Amino acid sequence: MAWSQDEERMLAQIEQHLVDDDPRLVARLESFNERARRSEARSKGESGGRRRPRRSTVIILISWLLIATLVATLLIMVLRQEAAVGLALAAAF
Repeated sequence: MAWSQDEERMLAQIEQHLVDDDPRLVARLESFNERARRSEARSKGESGGRRRPRRSTVIILISWLLIATLVATLLIMVLRQEAAVGLALAAAF
């Protein structure tokens, strides 16, 4: 259903008032529209193929693995230290 000329004119006036009153809102809406267009184009362009993970996702995953390795290493070192101290105390008595 097409809009009448009066409706289109009123919408154009409302849009112009929004642009004049709140340019930040306009920038946000334009950003949202761009994201929606990209998302729509991406969903149309996908042929069921597997998407590559984003670089940020890979960096986060590697960071978590490094942190987990560091924590495990520190725990092993602490447990060995406690075991050595326990053996030394047992030998002293």
